[in-house]
Amino acid sequence: MAEKDDLIYIVEDHEVIREGVRQYLELSGYQVKGFPTLRAVREAVASQVPSLLIQDVMLPDGDGFAFVKQLKEKCDCPVIFMTARSEESDRILGFELGADDYISKPFSPKELVLRVQAVLRRYRNNSFSPSDGFLYVNDHSMRFDETDHQLLVDGQEVILTAAEWRILAYLIENSHHLVSRSQILEECFDYAVDSYERVVDTHIKNIRSKLGDGPWIETVRGYGYRFIGHEKDGAEV
Repeated sequence: MAEKDDLIYIVEDHEVIREGVRQYLELSGYQVKGFPTLRAVREAVASQVPSLLIQDVMLPDGDGFAFVKQLKEKCDCPVIFMTARSEESDRILGFELGADDYISKPFSPKELVLRVQAVLRRYRNNSFSPSDGFLYVNDHSMRFDETDHQLLVDGQEVILTAAEWRILAYLIENSHHLVSRSQILEECFDYAVDSYERVVDTHIKNIRSKLGDGPWIETVRGYGYRFIGHEKDGAEV
């Protein structure tokens, strides 16, 4: 369900597609603004960050992938790529850049609305708090604060994309239990498709890189992953 303050930006140079999507989303209760160029949406974001961005990739004045990469460095705005580039490598690149979903043209407007609803629902319901204190592994510490949306590792703040945050929260919530790639896809992205399992591996690789030297996430070959950090009483010393 749309909330009255939900504002969606659509960046699409094809006017028929842009206006069709805008009208369909407005009928579903969303406030929507459409932009034909990256320059136009940059100016709009500078004034007001939307609740969600629907981003085409091939624009007349630049690359949508590059724009989203820059955007994610400045704010945690959810993004759905909407593009004719449907190769698996393009989808994986989109998720690596922090996209929350990726829909290939041609698509059903109803499907797009359902994906928009799913992404916004995940943002609103992201309220998991695993511990009031710290987690430990070897001589490393972590504080995962869902309330303030802050992650500290060895006392240093770590910035995650929205997708990385959801995956890490899910792993922590299921600490010391094996979770499969398909479970992560279903719980964190609302779908479970075998061809997307490489997306999970990519996100895990990026999360590990940001978490530093601590072996926080264990790979269980052929199955999935397991978070092995401990509460203080169970910390390794």
